[in-house]
Amino acid sequence: MDSHQLSSIEDIFDSTLNLEETHFNDGYKEGFSDGLASGKEEGRQVGLKRGFETGEELGFYRGCIDVWSCAIRADPACFSARVQKTINQMDELVRNYPISDPENESVSDVMDSLRLKFRAVCATLNVKLEYDGYPKAADAQF
Repeated sequence: MDSHQLSSIEDIFDSTLNLEETHFNDGYKEGFSDGLASGKEEGRQVGLKRGFETGEELGFYRGCIDVWSCAIRADPACFSARVQKTINQMDELVRNYPISDPENESVSDVMDSLRLKFRAVCATLNVKLEYDGYPKAADAQF
């Protein structure tokens, strides 16, 4: 056998031996691109849902703050100075909530503080207000 025939036989065996690796790499590339596309869509849907939930909760607090602020303007003595201060702090938290920066690390701290202040105002006023969209301890699943 001459070197040309030997080389072509080796090429056939090389391609046969590399067939599994070639299919694996092709499958990986195809799976990666499909996963990337579906992951982006799923991430978009989750982000849309979470953003809507956050906006709805912020809107609820904004509505409560506006009602309480109107009551304070109508009768400045209707709430104690402590309650008025807490309502003003809630107003500040809602106004400064980083809506356009969802990756801001303070987002959950701000929301937790807002929820705590809301519960404090409601408890002080002896009012049973509750945001329905927020999961209750009994409903939480781990």
